[in-house]
Amino acid sequence: MLGLARTSLSTFAPALRLRPAAFPIIARRLLTQEARAQIQKAVSGSPVVLFMKGTPDTPQCGFSRAAIQVLELQGVPPEKLSAYNVLEDAELRSGIKEFSDWPTIPQLYVNGEFVGGCDILLGMHQSGELEDLLVKNEVIPKELPADPAPQAA
Repeated sequence: MLGLARTSLSTFAPALRLRPAAFPIIARRLLTQEARAQIQKAVSGSPVVLFMKGTPDTPQCGFSRAAIQVLELQGVPPEKLSAYNVLEDAELRSGIKEFSDWPTIPQLYVNGEFVGGCDILLGMHQSGELEDLLVKNEVIPKELPADPAPQAA
């Protein structure tokens, strides 16, 4: 024996009481394999995939609206974009956050790879990185320099 006296758990109770605000408990629902497979299929199903609140025609939040506007400014063709309304499916809404390990919506994927949320998308748009990514992944064509005007002879 180590010389420790047996005590009841109640002896330690004051020391074990922790303020919830100081040590928040993070509840995480495990994504089922079926749900994970469905999200993976959706993410891989189009060159550009956006999980958003609302639809491209009627976004239901400002961040989703901004994401759609950025994609339009970049010239992403509608046929290369699949958008999923997370407001229609509670499991998708929580599942996509776990799938990407990203806490907010909208979420953008390009060729199956997670890019980020609205803040990342806006930053990449402003820096030119988003255009580079979309060109590299053949979502949009590389802008060719304009032909110089023919010289008069």
